[in-house]
Amino acid sequence: MKLEIITPEQIYFSGEVTSVTLPGTIGLFTVWENHAPLISSLTKGKISYKVDKDVTELIVDGGFAEINNNVVTVCIEAV
Repeated sequence: MKLEIITPEQIYFSGEVTSVTLPGTIGLFTVWENHAPLISSLTKGKISYKVDKDVTELIVDGGFAEINNNVVTVCIEAV
């Protein structure tokens, strides 16, 4: 699936991932391929995403995420 992490200044990441874990306002959740469509607010926490066997983590202060048709778009203020 495709993951896009966007800030007001730049596209922080855009590429294919196998999973992404997001800090939703009611708890962490993981998105896998063919996930149901969803829009969620995000809270301060850690986003992690997996590309092949490599896991990348970043700390965010909050934002929003949209999951639709194997595309995860994450809008955050800053990384």
